[in-house]
Amino acid sequence: MTETVAGLLAELAAMEEPKVRAVNEKHGDDHGVNLGRLRAVAKRLKTQQELSVELWATGDTAARLLALLICRPKAFGRDDLDAMLREARWPKVIDWHVGYVVKKSPHAESLRQAWFEDPDPVVAGAGWALTAERVVRQPEGLDLAGLLDIIEAGMKDAPERLQWAMNTCLAQIGIEHPEHRARAVDIGERLEVLKDYPTPPNCTSPFAPVWITEMVRRRG
Repeated sequence: MTETVAGLLAELAAMEEPKVRAVNEKHGDDHGVNLGRLRAVAKRLKTQQELSVELWATGDTAARLLALLICRPKAFGRDDLDAMLREARWPKVIDWHVGYVVKKSPHAESLRQAWFEDPDPVVAGAGWALTAERVVRQPEGLDLAGLLDIIEAGMKDAPERLQWAMNTCLAQIGIEHPEHRARAVDIGERLEVLKDYPTPPNCTSPFAPVWITEMVRRRG
């Protein structure tokens, strides 16, 4: 059976759950589709780049999340990926776009560098998210001390999404690079970013000193 955009939009609309929407809206998102059910639809569709592009073009958040799951990341040009980020706006769409698509693209490093200092804090946050990924997987060539300088100077007053991404980068530097660990912990303790973030039982706090200490402990 050939799937149509109209048919999929109707299917997604029928999957809306008021309780799911209420929870998502607390996190700044605007859809009410259970993500497990959304992933099941994506599994059925498999990879369909053309359909993915059509779903993205609808502007519907659930449709865009589905589009990101069925796309072929390497099929997008650099300008396409940049435009998609700037159109995304909703947190879950941004996170999936960066995590599932941009990271797998040959343009990831070029975009990381371009987005890192973008005046739009949402775009800059994506640049910092990609930088945190490099801190873990491919730190060669990164100026880790320089990153800590920028975090120390700017994280405290950064807008929420940018602040979160900078904090993640701070924690990853501390976790992955022992020679910078003491300074990363010290910066976190002085800035107190996310210190009081509500953390469920059995989850690690995003407060960098706690996060770093716990991950290092787990590794023995």
